[in-house]
Amino acid sequence: MHEDYIATIGLEVHCQVDTSSKMFCGCRTSFGEEPNTNVCPTCLGLPGSLPVLNKAAIEQTVLAGLLLECETPEISKWDRKNYFYPDMPKNYQISQFDLPLCLGGAVPLSDHNYPRDYQKNIANPGREIGLTRIHLEEDVAKSTHLENASVIDFNRAGTPLMEIVSEPEIETPEEAFAYLKTLQQILIYGGISDADMEKGQLRCDVNVSVRKKGTDELGTKIELKNMNSISAVRRALHHEIERQIDVLEEGGTHVQATWRWNDDTGVTEFMRGKEDAHDYRYFPDPDLLPVRSGDIVERMRQHVPELPAEKATRFEQNYEITDYDANVLASDRALADYFEAAVKSSQAKPKKTANWVINTLLRHLNDDNLAPSASPVSPERLAGTVDLIEAGTISNNQAREVFEVLWKSPERDPAEIAAEMGFEPADTDAIDAFIAEAIAANPDKVAEIQGGNEKLVNWLTGQVMKASKGKANPKQVTDSIRSKLLS
Repeated sequence: MHEDYIATIGLEVHCQVDTSSKMFCGCRTSFGEEPNTNVCPTCLGLPGSLPVLNKAAIEQTVLAGLLLECETPEISKWDRKNYFYPDMPKNYQISQFDLPLCLGGAVPLSDHNYPRDYQKNIANPGREIGLTRIHLEEDVAKSTHLENASVIDFNRAGTPLMEIVSEPEIETPEEAFAYLKTLQQILIYGGISDADMEKGQLRCDVNVSVRKKGTDELGTKIELKNMNSISAVRRALHHEIERQIDVLEEGGTHVQATWRWNDDTGVTEFMRGKEDAHDYRYFPDPDLLPVRSGDIVERMRQHVPELPAEKATRFEQNYEITDYDANVLASDRALADYFEAAVKSSQAKPKKTANWVINTLLRHLNDDNLAPSASPVSPERLAGTVDLIEAGTISNNQAREVFEVLWKSPERDPAEIAAEMGFEPADTDAIDAFIAEAIAANPDKVAEIQGGNEKLVNWLTGQVMKASKGKANPKQVTDSIRSKLLS
């Protein structure tokens, strides 16, 4: 970004609430059904139909507010937001205006949720981005635009939808990326939503403006739509900020409007002039009573989980693993649960279990496009594999071969697989002989080790592993070499 300009960014995140039925009717909210099958007179907006509040959606939204340290007003009410769009058949959306379910709060920007290529250069680590509000409303239908026509699927219409509105405090595309990653994790941890952008469960509108440094008045706001991933938000912001600066540098001005992001071409495109708030014409919904929130808030406090940042800190302290490992494991609630179950089942140090979960399990899950909760290998089986290494029964490389078999036949026992593959531990006397031989054959390396270059111990360990054809336990070999040369 041009160093003479400042960007101001605010995000409006729409998140589908994980409920079995829609916001104001009993239709299912399942994904991937045949078009226009999960519908009824209420979500189709037919005359004479009346809305009925979804208690679970209200509770989940209040829980989201608790996770993000929002305040919940004692009274919350429902409003009609009037506008014409083909995906809203009533020509109004039941939403919330002046008395939403949640006010204030903040999203902490976890350092580990910034883009990887930016994590070593975070300008303002430890920042929090304030929230304006979280309100609950009904989702609209899904429009698909074809070459000569548009088609509408009303299955999504009426799905409970939280709108989480940030303060205009985000300063860079990278902060926007970290905000969305952190928010997504928190919503998933709370069981509020799967927050899957590919399924439309999490959608983001971006408001961005630029102004010269030294000026207090914000620039003209441009809204960006059509972002289908968190990385796309980052790309769109980088392009749009530069576009706005170029216009101002050439003496031009901006008009408040809505633009769309074209991820294929990597540019933003004009969509329509921006409506002002009075164009929506809110008024209280006469069919829905206000909600008293006191009892709901107290009830949902009992459901506040340990959040990713808290879990990562506990992992680091209790299991003596690195900050990086703790944050990778805590980034996904199912992965964190898997790790803790494996640690409880293993005799090895948690650090070794963490290495196997991160380096081996995650690689297999990614290769097969599986979530941690769908892992064919149970935490107990992975722990059993790690324990074979710890006991000196098999080497680390042999354990990887065992795990490959286990991945395809997860019901089998790791020890049985190791025995079947002929991975019997080498005779202790034979290993001692290999160690003595390696020491005798490399006096120059031995002299360097005893002179302070302890890294060469690993080199000698490698020679012993070759001689034993991988059967020796590398940790035991290293400990033995250290004992012989450094004690």
